[in-house]
Parts: sequence; C-alpha cells; structure tokens
Amino acid sequence: MLSRTKVYISFDYDRDKALKDLLVGQANNEGSPFEIADGSLHEAEPDDEWEEKARERIGRADTVIVLLGHKTHRAPGVLKEVKIARELGKRVIQIIGYKDRQYTRVPQGGVLYNWTWENLVKILGGPSRP
Repeated sequence: MLSRTKVYISFDYDRDKALKDLLVGQANNEGSPFEIADGSLHEAEPDDEWEEKARERIGRADTVIVLLGHKTHRAPGVLKEVKIARELGKRVIQIIGYKDRQYTRVPQGGVLYNWTWENLVKILGGPSRP
C-alpha cells in the first residue's frame, strides 16, 4: 500500500470549521492521496503552549494546507501556523474554500489552488477519482 501524504489543515477556527470538516471528509474517501495529520488549534491556551503544540503537530505533516475563507488572512492562528510551517521547512499551499466569496491570500501561504478533487490529487499525489 502506498503511503499517503500527511496534511496539517490551517483554517480560521472561529469562521471556517465547516471547510475543515469537508477536507477531512475527502481524506476519508477511498483512494484519497492524503490523510489528516492534524488541524488548527483554538488559541485558548497561553501563547507559548499553543505555539509549542502547533509546532509539534505541524512537524508531523508533509504539507500544510491553508483553507482560505473570507477573513483567513487576518486569523492570528493561521498566520502563526504558516510561520511555523516555514520555519520547519514544510510545503505550504492555499486552497480557496468558498467559490462565491471574496478571499485574500495569506502572506507566505504558498501557491493558490481552486478546491477540486483533481487539484488535490495533483498537489498531494495518488490516483485520480474514477
């Protein structure tokens, strides 16, 4: 069995949890080229503890996917996660979460893609959907 790409999902925890749930659902599809290593933490803990946990989780991933919602570019947790991913040398990409909404790229968030199954397969490897 081929190993699947481990993905950390970075998203605006307060606004875009539904996007994360959709991506997790796609990871569970038969033949998915990726699996979820972890996802964004809610910033309720003291800052240094939060960053340490985020660094550990991101460290387990091969790729960080930033799910772009309307205000993701302003979400402090997402900005910190992208910074940590860059420090760890992880590949970071951005996926447009809503086709009918405005979005702004996250600084240093990587290449921007439309959210399609074909793009996920191309980006993360694996067979195409039948």
